[in-house]
Amino acid sequence: MKLKKEIEMAKPEAHVAEYKKRIVKELVELLESYPTVGVVDLMYLPASQLKRIRNVLRGKVLIKVAKKRLIGLALDALSRKKKGIDKLKDYLQGICALVFSTENPFVLYKLIQKNKSKAPAKAGQIAPNDIIVKAGPTPFTPGPIIGELGALGIKTKVEGGKVNIVEDKVVVKEGEVISEKVAEILKRLGIEPMEIGLNVIAVYENGLIYEKDVLAVDEEKLMNDLVETFLIAKSLAKEAGYFVKEVVEEMIAECFNLCKAVALESWFVCPETIEDSLYAGEKYALMLADKIKWEV
Repeated sequence: MKLKKEIEMAKPEAHVAEYKKRIVKELVELLESYPTVGVVDLMYLPASQLKRIRNVLRGKVLIKVAKKRLIGLALDALSRKKKGIDKLKDYLQGICALVFSTENPFVLYKLIQKNKSKAPAKAGQIAPNDIIVKAGPTPFTPGPIIGELGALGIKTKVEGGKVNIVEDKVVVKEGEVISEKVAEILKRLGIEPMEIGLNVIAVYENGLIYEKDVLAVDEEKLMNDLVETFLIAKSLAKEAGYFVKEVVEEMIAECFNLCKAVALESWFVCPETIEDSLYAGEKYALMLADKIKWEV
């Protein structure tokens, strides 16, 4: 026992560089200061592009690049103060960075997406989504290109002296590695499937983690779905006779029109029907006069 203690005492203490301590301290302070924190992947992002993005997002989003281990230490250090923030460690991948903002996760994601630019695919890159070669004409004349496209499962036919792609074809599925052949064909077709920018992996706010799939909201579709749902709900409320402010005006109007129609049909004269009754009486009188050949 004594020998074991002496051995432990003899072990040199791990030396942690001061700059690493400073980085962790700075990250902890930022994590405390900002309500919204995201993990982004910087893979394939040129330094010049990162600099441009920093400048464009300055004042709205703060970007801090650090090693995954140091980010993990900072997240652990704050896990008691901010519930669940340490779960962001599960999303540290590739060349990562943290982004800090006072905006909510959806606004933050949208800001970052706006500052992406298209780029051609390179062999070895991972497809960010399904890469599709669309049906339609190409600039190529018949030749070896037909075989090259066919090797990728792309069906073609010759029309007007040009090679036409017959139907859409997924050449690389999301998450798969892009081969050299595919990259070359995509380049020749002018297809740029890659996006250069910050790749959002997950965002933390108020104890919740929002993954990329949740944040990537199609705003137009969402708005259309909301409008459709609202109209269906209004229709159901009217059918059920359920009075709420969104339908009460329409329901009163419909009831009024129905009562008015019944009154007109029964020739019941009241202030609301007198004008229509006089018009209807005049119309019937003219019709009768026409039938018996009276002059009116």
